[in-house]
Order: sequence, then C-alpha cells, then structure tokens
Amino acid sequence: MSASELALVTGASSGIGRALASVLVGHGYDVVVTADDEALHECVAELRESGREVVAVQADLATAGGVEELWRAVRATGRPLAVAALNAGMGVPGRFADTPLEDHLRLVDLNVRSTVHLAKLVVDQMTSRGEGRILVTASLVAVAPTPYQSTYGASKAFVHSFVEGIRHELRGTGVTVTSLMPGPTDTRFFQRADMEDAPVARGPKDDPMVVARDGFAAMMKGRAHVRAGSVLNGVMTEAARVLPDRITSVAMGMANRRKRD
Repeated sequence: MSASELALVTGASSGIGRALASVLVGHGYDVVVTADDEALHECVAELRESGREVVAVQADLATAGGVEELWRAVRATGRPLAVAALNAGMGVPGRFADTPLEDHLRLVDLNVRSTVHLAKLVVDQMTSRGEGRILVTASLVAVAPTPYQSTYGASKAFVHSFVEGIRHELRGTGVTVTSLMPGPTDTRFFQRADMEDAPVARGPKDDPMVVARDGFAAMMKGRAHVRAGSVLNGVMTEAARVLPDRITSVAMGMANRRKRD
C-alpha cells in the first residue's frame, strides 16, 4: 500500500479539476478522481505517468447515488483523505424565462446539493481524525448578480458562503476549508455551457494550471479564500463588492449575454 497521502478531486476530466489533480500528484499525493464523462479516462492515463496511485470513478454527482458511489470508492481505498478538492460544476446560459427548468434544477443538484452532500461526508471523516484540507471551487461571480447565468452565479454565491460558514465552525478541529474564486478560465466550461459567442468567453482567460496552483497554495496555507489567476480578477472582485447591484448586474449581463439572448 502506498505511503503517500490521499486526495480527492471532483470534476477532474478537464479544466481546473484536471489541473488540480495534476498539481496534487506533482506534490506526491495519490488521488481519487471523478467526472461524469469519458474524458476522465484520458486524464487518468496522464496522471498515472507520475507513478502515483490513481483511482477513477465515473459518476454523475448531480444525483445522490453518484455521490454515494464516489464515497464508497474513497472508503474502499482503506485510507483517509488528506485533501478534498470539490470542483464539479456546470452552467446554464440564457434567459431564465427561456431555458428549461430541468436544466436549472440539475445545476442546483450538481453545484449546490452535491457540494453539501460530499462536504458533509468529507468533513465528518476529517474531523474524526483531527486533520484535513478542503478546497471548494466557487467563482468571482459569487460576489455579483449574473444575468444570463442567473442560477450559476447564485450557486457559486451559495458555495462561497457555505465555505465561509463551515470554515468558522471548524476552527480548532485541524480541518481547514478554502474557497477557490477563479475568474474566466481557459477551460471547456464555455463550450459545454454553449456560451462561446458571449463576450466573457471571447475575452482574456486564465490558464487553469495557474488557477490550480494558486488554489493549492492557498489551501495548504489554510487561507479562507483565494482570487486565483490574474491581478485583474482581484480588481474586478473588489469593484463588484463596492458597486451597487444595479450597476454590476448590467456589466455582468453584458459579459454573459450571447448574441441570441
């Protein structure tokens, strides 16, 4: 059995999740990685080149059954988690009135419910041992209204608030929780969300590996949150915090609106 510590990464088939898994194996962690698509297997092959132990679980975390399937795989390793990176998420673009209810409810199930479900399982295990580090991917949009991505922005606001809340509760337990707050990042998010013609998708984007490294460093320091990526992201976040919602919603709406919306 490997003597290395074990880490969990969700949404690991591409983008920030894949980069986080790569950073973790680069720092000597064995990993359990999960995603709902076939691209996960390509990620696993790449990660195994490091010589680290990699367990792959293809599961749909938008369902309670998918979360439980993943957790059974974690427990089957017989090893406690030292790190958990809860990164899985999705977006639903367009006007809320014009998009299917089931898409928005699936987003809530994946971005919100599965994060809470899995965080509970992870926190219970880590607090019983008195140590562990958790990184949860929120977003810079957590601090502002997001027209044409209304449920996505709201889900990230929930996640960020949730992280800040449980972080306070976990003081003194040996378990830390960090909110990763990336801005626009060069991932498949915009393609999968059908937002490729939106201004935010055509503008500058951060390298997911840079975001992952920033997130890893902040998590290992036990920081509350990190505005990952470029300096501009921090400027945008502070502007969103101080400007009225009626102004930031206009700016975010312009950034997220596709030509057909």
